[in-house]
Amino acid sequence: MTDLFDTSEGATPLEPEERGGLRQSWVTTRADLNLAEQDNIDKGVAWVIRLRRPDFPSVRFALELHRRMFSDVWDWAGTYRRTERNIGIAPHRIGAEMPNLLGDVSYWTEHSTYSPIEIAVRLHHRLVYIHPFPNGNGRHARFMADLLLERLGGTSLTWGGASLSDISDLRRTYVAALRKADRDDYDDLITFAQS
Repeated sequence: MTDLFDTSEGATPLEPEERGGLRQSWVTTRADLNLAEQDNIDKGVAWVIRLRRPDFPSVRFALELHRRMFSDVWDWAGTYRRTERNIGIAPHRIGAEMPNLLGDVSYWTEHSTYSPIEIAVRLHHRLVYIHPFPNGNGRHARFMADLLLERLGGTSLTWGGASLSDISDLRRTYVAALRKADRDDYDDLITFAQS
């Protein structure tokens, strides 16, 4: 049994007011939280499938997707974080950086700057780097990348082929690849995303 708010390697710590936003009173362990969030994420996926033509990529879509993925669990789902983190940019910069990122993605796509897989991985990395939400950033970023890749005619990435929710060797490999991408070296993250 893992503490619900465990801040082990790779986990984003939540501030007390963010912890207070938990909507599910039965959630008392990290395993409970993972289960509740996964159920909510499945609802978010179903919402996307029902959309005929999503406004993607856009800030509005990114916020609504996060809300749909996490609002049954967290009352702040779909809103930008307002507190500093051990990862991510300063909170006051999020509102400017999200449209910049999505503008870059549109440009890369329109001009075939990178392969579709690399564009998707770069979108994922920048979303994680910005870290716009109190929680759920990696899962949201992986889904956004998969949606973009599908829109570009590809198929979803495997992201290591297993759950990245718990601390494991797989998650450590993923975090190390993200850190290399912070230095503009995307090779490991591209490989991981396809493994």
